[in-house]
Amino acid sequence: MDAVAHFTSLARYNAWATARLLNAVHAVDEADYRRDAGLFFHSIHGTLNHLLVGEHHLWYVRFAEGTSPRVALDAEMEVDRERLAARLREGAARWEPLIATIPAERWAGALDYTTMRGTAASLPFAATLAHVFNHGTHHRGQITAALTALGQPCPVLDFVYYLQDPSQP
Repeated sequence: MDAVAHFTSLARYNAWATARLLNAVHAVDEADYRRDAGLFFHSIHGTLNHLLVGEHHLWYVRFAEGTSPRVALDAEMEVDRERLAARLREGAARWEPLIATIPAERWAGALDYTTMRGTAASLPFAATLAHVFNHGTHHRGQITAALTALGQPCPVLDFVYYLQDPSQP
């Protein structure tokens, strides 16, 4: 499998898992959604905001533009939970078209960008993109653990399940 096909599959999985998680979170009442559930970013809301910041406001921009916006990883980018969910869905959907535009030679090269402090940075391109998708998987897992602790049903977000789902391309 070439890099574009591999990362397209990861981008599709990321969008699929994000949508399934957001559908499950939608059923959580407001108090449980915002209360400190012992997550690194405290609440389900805080962790979803962290995903928005990390995947879409930092890393997407780094891959698409080579710059780093000035934003804290714990920033509350969106207060309203419905708008936050919509922005996460939109952000997850942006990765696949971006991946399709990446030339073959970049996959083995470096991701060069300017950090938030204005210094140049260079990381292995493919490994860094894999890390971005793993980061989302990690935090979606934290949220499913919080859902379990709240007695809420949890969606199956497993990558193998996704690959075996006949409705997936």
